[in-house]
Amino acid sequence: MKTAIIYTSKHGTTERVACAMADKLRETDEVTLFSLKKDPNPNISAFDRVVLGAPVYAGKVSAKMKTFCKANEAVLLQKRTGLFVCGMYPSKEKQEEELKNAYPQRLFTRAKATAFLGGAFLFEQMNFFERAIIKQIAKTTTSVHRVDGEAMDGFIYKFSSEIR
Repeated sequence: MKTAIIYTSKHGTTERVACAMADKLRETDEVTLFSLKKDPNPNISAFDRVVLGAPVYAGKVSAKMKTFCKANEAVLLQKRTGLFVCGMYPSKEKQEEELKNAYPQRLFTRAKATAFLGGAFLFEQMNFFERAIIKQIAKTTTSVHRVDGEAMDGFIYKFSSEIR
């Protein structure tokens, strides 16, 4: 199977998750990674399966991912798709809400796998305002890494299996 993993990443966490996912999927698939920062509209017609991944900041998904989904929704609906987001909300209810709101409803309901995969606060890569906001909201002053490897493995399993 030919699988495209299309992602956008602000500070690098979503990119690292996409690369780790690609490494695991390469055991059975031919995988190509696309960064929407470098290629805002990759041609996905030759791929059997597509995984989309984006970070969520302050409850909003990347504008680049929204634009890509809108422009390619008809093609994406014909593919086996998986959708994930990276974020730092600890509440399961809020995580599910962010995941559901990140992608068009039709695409979300048709996806073979969806997941909130955790994230990171990378203080060394944030600007002054981002650091100030995180210090206020998350009550932390150091970098924090909370990518959920088990959730990623579950996502890959669901995405790869023939049963939803």
